[in-house]
Amino acid sequence: MSVFTPLARPELEAFLAPYGLGRLLDFQGIAAGSENTNFFISLEQGEFVLTLIERGPVQEMPFFIELLDVLHEADLPVPYAIRTTDGVALRELAGKPALLQPRLAGKHIKQANAQHCAQVGELLAHLHLATQAGNMIKRKTDRGLDWMLEEGTQFLSHVNAEQKALLQRALEEITQQKEKILALPRANIHADLFRDNAMFEGTHLTGLIDFYNACSGPMLYDVAIALNDWCSDDDGLIDGARARALLGAYAALRPFTAAEAELWPTLLRVACVRFWLSRLIAAESFAGQDVLIHDPMAFQLRLAQRQKVSISLPFAL
Repeated sequence: MSVFTPLARPELEAFLAPYGLGRLLDFQGIAAGSENTNFFISLEQGEFVLTLIERGPVQEMPFFIELLDVLHEADLPVPYAIRTTDGVALRELAGKPALLQPRLAGKHIKQANAQHCAQVGELLAHLHLATQAGNMIKRKTDRGLDWMLEEGTQFLSHVNAEQKALLQRALEEITQQKEKILALPRANIHADLFRDNAMFEGTHLTGLIDFYNACSGPMLYDVAIALNDWCSDDDGLIDGARARALLGAYAALRPFTAAEAELWPTLLRVACVRFWLSRLIAAESFAGQDVLIHDPMAFQLRLAQRQKVSISLPFAL
C-alpha cells in the first residue's frame, strides 16, 4: 500500500479544522499512488482527497496550485486546492507539503474503448488550449530529455544485451532529435495521463487527477504519453480504432502541425523511454517494500513495438 506517511486521527482532525468543513467522519489511505501519499477524507460537508507531497521541492507547489486554478476556471473537470477560512491553500502535515482537494465523481477504468479514448483526446486538447501561448505557466520537468539521457546511460551498464540495444538506440534518437522536440508547439502538459489518472462514469470522463508531473512542454509529448497507455493492447501494440478516436478528437480542437507529424513516431518512443526508466528506478528504490511498483517491462515491450509506427497524426497544415 503506497501510504509513505501514515497519519493518526488526532493530527488529521487538527489539520482539517481550519477548513471549516465539519467533523471528520472517516479517512482511508489510497493504495493506487506510487509517488505521493493520498487519503480519501469524509467530512460533514463532503468528500475530499488529501495529498502529502513526497517527491519534489516545496517551492514547486505554487505552480500546481495555480495551474489547477486556471484549469478549474476553464471549466475542466480537475481537482483544485481548497483554501482554509483564512485563504491558505498550501499547508504542512507530518512535515510534508499538503493539499486538500475535492474528490471527483467516477472511477478508473481498466479496459478502454474508442469512446473513452475520444473523451481523453478531447479533454487533453482543452487542457492545452487553456494553457498555450500567453497562458502557459512555466515549469521545467525534472524528468525531461536530459534526465532520460543521464539515467538511461547509467542503466546501460546493468541491463541485459537485448535491453541495452533497445535503450541505446532510443537514447541516440533522443540526442539527435532533442532540438526539434524542444521546438515543437508548447503548453502546460499533464505528462502522466494514464488510465489510473482519469475518472469515468460510463463513457463520460468526469475527472482528471494527479497533476504532480505537470510542466510546460511539447503538447505532442502529452498526446504520446496518453496514447501509449489508452490505446495499447496487452501485447503493447497500438489499437488502431482507439488511437484514431483519441487523435481525431484532439485534432478537431487543436490541429497538429507539420513538425508534429514528422516527429510523432519519435515522441511515442520518447514517452516509452520516460516511463520505462522511471519504473526501473522505482523497482530498484522500493524493492522489498510495501509500495505499488508498476512493471517496467510493460514499457520495454511498448518501446520495442514502437520501432515501427503505422498510426499517423490527422494532418493539418
